[in-house]
Amino acid sequence: MGDVRAVPAATISRAAFDAVLFDLDGVLTDTALLHRSAWARLVEQQLGGAPLTAEEYAERVDGRRREDGVRALMQTRRVPVSDAAVGALARAKDRYFLELLDRNGPRLLSGGLRLVHAVRGAGMGCAVVSASRNCEQVLRRAGIGELFDVRVDGVVADELALPGKPHPATYLEAARRLGVEPHRAVVVEDAVAGVVAGRAGGFGMVLGVDRRGEGDGLRCAGADAVVADLSAVRVVTVDADPDGRPLDPGGAEPAGVAWDVDPPAT
Repeated sequence: MGDVRAVPAATISRAAFDAVLFDLDGVLTDTALLHRSAWARLVEQQLGGAPLTAEEYAERVDGRRREDGVRALMQTRRVPVSDAAVGALARAKDRYFLELLDRNGPRLLSGGLRLVHAVRGAGMGCAVVSASRNCEQVLRRAGIGELFDVRVDGVVADELALPGKPHPATYLEAARRLGVEPHRAVVVEDAVAGVVAGRAGGFGMVLGVDRRGEGDGLRCAGADAVVADLSAVRVVTVDADPDGRPLDPGGAEPAGVAWDVDPPAT
């Protein structure tokens, strides 16, 4: 078995950053799977044509506001677009998602949860930034809402008339509420639209999470680093060398490094 203290795939330095802003779906919880199922059902039952493909989902839907995703799918499938039709389809998609959420509940992604605890343990701010209007409900059902200092979701975006991802407005609003400058914050995203938003917002680091074999797309969109699981990310709170290893001239166990933080017992 490999050394669990091997050089991490990505390192977040407390010296360089004051906060980490997390997407929700596919980063902290597996509700992305529920969303994809709801979108697939919408295409099958409401839009017709070929089934929703992984590529179409990634390019047209993932990380975007519900209405924006509906509009993009309608245009791709040459369905006449109107505000009324977009609204009706968006509500149908939300209904499908809530049915799945009620039936299955959200499942936490352990790597994301460990990273949240490591970030908080290092004294950094935490925010969740999601296009979903159901973000608060998902966080509450998952029991992790109290871990975040700030939540900017679809409800907040509607209240403030903020454009959704790939526009950086929601991430910039989260940084403003945390009281940090974008260049001092990290964005963690699994969607191309979210990576584009983080890059456009001038954030100091954009970390991509590749759960579906789309790492190249995340890199092309501007991710500084891409990992398959957030357990590969380490938070360093002491000086480190360029490879992310803590500098330890005395040879003792470095006291300021969070190598792994277990989630609370449930």
